[in-house]
Amino acid sequence: MRPVGYSTGALAYADFRRGLSLARAAGGSVVELSALRQAELFPLLDSLDALDVGGFDYVSVHAPSRFENAWEAEARDRLLKHAWRGWPVVIHPDAIGDFSLWRDFGRQLCVENMDKRKPVGRSAAELADVFDRLPDASLCFDIGHSRQCDPTMTEASGILRQFGHRLRQVHISEVNTSSKHDVLSFASIRAFQSVANLIPETIPVVLETPVQPNRMEEEITKVREALSIRTFECATAPDSRESVALTRPVAPEAPSSGSSHRRRR
Repeated sequence: MRPVGYSTGALAYADFRRGLSLARAAGGSVVELSALRQAELFPLLDSLDALDVGGFDYVSVHAPSRFENAWEAEARDRLLKHAWRGWPVVIHPDAIGDFSLWRDFGRQLCVENMDKRKPVGRSAAELADVFDRLPDASLCFDIGHSRQCDPTMTEASGILRQFGHRLRQVHISEVNTSSKHDVLSFASIRAFQSVANLIPETIPVVLETPVQPNRMEEEITKVREALSIRTFECATAPDSRESVALTRPVAPEAPSSGSSHRRRR
């Protein structure tokens, strides 16, 4: 079973303590400690020694999505002091001003692919340039970002095939046209299933879906379905050859003369 859990930022805006408490209540084995805004990072790092992350098998830290130029080196130094914990540090490539500052993290630095608003990191080609500058970095694959950039999921497949050896964790949510995170819809679940076979079941999955506490477990169930690599067969007559593989598109057969052709899910 895939290791799944929540980002604290998805559950409690700018309140990592409450977010952590809610993430634990959801019963997942994964948590991402979010400091998406610059002012949130140092309070989070200063609290790590006292923060109870017991019960989680995988913990990561999401660095701010923007840095002031004069602040980047200090942020890097403070994060590097906690590298001994072994927790991946997720970073947006467009937030990096000086790539040389971040190379010391090695594989612990986890570069996230971007949504359509951003100028870099949206495609396999753009990520290749980032990894040329950070040759040892790993990948945080945001499947919602990738679908927003290319609803056909062709680019998502390309990213996973080219950089699957770097894959460290997955972000999952539905990302709307305004680049806001949302809960998974049926359409996003079907789209995500098309590349689920390229995501090993051992890779931790972090939900960025904003949900109320009473819907957290339901959303985890939806995520497991979205990343299922099972093949579903139609309940058809024994002599029928029709089947539906939700991990890849299947073209319908032409109906025979004088009969109806119906696909059942």
